[in-house]
Amino acid sequence: MQEKLIEGYSRFRNGYYQRNRSRLEQLAQKQTPEVAMVSCCDSRVDPGILFDVEPGDIFVIRNVANLVPPFETRGDYHGTSAALEFAVTCLKVKQIVILGHAHCGGIRALMANDNSINPDGFIDSWMQIAAPAKAEVLACKEIDTLELQTDACEKMAVSYSLRNLMTYPWIRSRVKAGKLSLIGSYYDLRCGELIDIDEVNADSLPTDL
Repeated sequence: MQEKLIEGYSRFRNGYYQRNRSRLEQLAQKQTPEVAMVSCCDSRVDPGILFDVEPGDIFVIRNVANLVPPFETRGDYHGTSAALEFAVTCLKVKQIVILGHAHCGGIRALMANDNSINPDGFIDSWMQIAAPAKAEVLACKEIDTLELQTDACEKMAVSYSLRNLMTYPWIRSRVKAGKLSLIGSYYDLRCGELIDIDEVNADSLPTDL
């Protein structure tokens, strides 16, 4: 382990841990977060720091490009879906936040890709979750540079992930019952601005859902 990490742990163990020992020991027995957040793996976007929260406050699900796949049961591995199921059905969180961000490497790779999929890799296949967002951005002829297209797709992908959340029956039923709200946000790490993308709650649902 790098020396920087070892030194950091030592500061945590002798500082933060000692100051908050009672709280951390309680958390060791049970976690009760009210918010689940789907965030990118990007090392520059740390939800705990960004929202200035304590351990136990947010149940964070991190993956490439903060994507939520649509509900399906045919595949073999469902890390994000399993985490969402645990957060909603076991922890009973009240909000799910999709946190997109600027300069996302996954979205840039999607926009630069010629729609081919590398059979020996994983990124291309995973990023196909956001393919509808890419198509919608490319259909806007006024968005005509890779920089603008990537920026637009980063935000559009958040909206599509919110839509995909509603394909999960145990999420959809709770949103309809007013027990769960779905929120989209976008962090512009270039200037520190947080932008609202969308929100889904019981009041905003069409009557035919």
